[in-house]
Amino acid sequence: MMEGLDYYLRQAKEGNYAIGHFNFATEDVLRGIIEASRDAGAPAVMVGTSGGEADFVGMKEAVALVKVMRENFDFPVFLNADHFKSFDKCKEAIDAGYDSVIADGSKLPMAENIAFTKQVVEYAKEVSKFKNLNISVEGELGYLRGSSEVQKKIEISPADYSKPQEVADFVSRTGVDRMAIVFGNIHGIVTDQKEKLDIEHFSRIVSALQGHPVSFVLHGASGLKDEDVVASIKAGITNVHFNTELRVAYRNEIDKQFHEHPNETTPYKYLGPAVDEVKKLVAQKIRLFMWKN
Repeated sequence: MMEGLDYYLRQAKEGNYAIGHFNFATEDVLRGIIEASRDAGAPAVMVGTSGGEADFVGMKEAVALVKVMRENFDFPVFLNADHFKSFDKCKEAIDAGYDSVIADGSKLPMAENIAFTKQVVEYAKEVSKFKNLNISVEGELGYLRGSSEVQKKIEISPADYSKPQEVADFVSRTGVDRMAIVFGNIHGIVTDQKEKLDIEHFSRIVSALQGHPVSFVLHGASGLKDEDVVASIKAGITNVHFNTELRVAYRNEIDKQFHEHPNETTPYKYLGPAVDEVKKLVAQKIRLFMWKN
């Protein structure tokens, strides 16, 4: 029987590396992510569907696809509901068979975020106990600006950052397994500014939860310099979300194939090269996340 996600995150914490998280909306991209992760030497991989991606693929369909590929590749793959913002949607994902959910109440007042996240944690524990599973729940605190696309500029200030003592209080009161925090990261890619992580601020968050088993998650890794990602892992990040650059690589290669072969109508002939670009990027990121191994 496959170990649960939290087992692999604990191993990452002990080994000072990170487990990658990549989003998908189609079967070909999912297959590419899993194959590249396995071949690059990752111990496991997380694959996610945002709310929009889950609606496009179908939650039960996503669960079925991951189950089949997990078996075919004989590789630990964990399906995550990425940034679900209501209890009903989190419950739907858990009921469909997702391994993990992100209960994203980051735009809610602190008390409401805690109440919402705790409700999801308690439901996940109830289902896990009944079905002998290990469903992992992630909470989020801080204002993570931007969206999963190419943007010119996103204004961000230390006021947006997750506050160390609030994070400690949030984790204590909700019982989450993972914590998404903000320390200079944004969603998406920016073209007209330099994106920089505040590692010193993140270290203060880690210190505030010293000895607690919670795993820290970096969202918005697309567009960051490699050295910033490695520095965050050295400081305690054990899960890195990477999405927008994959979308860009996939889209750009499809555009290239259409330009070079304007009369081509066979999907796998233009989707195949696009997936190859996704695989190259995933393998590169996995090697980065496993920086010392």
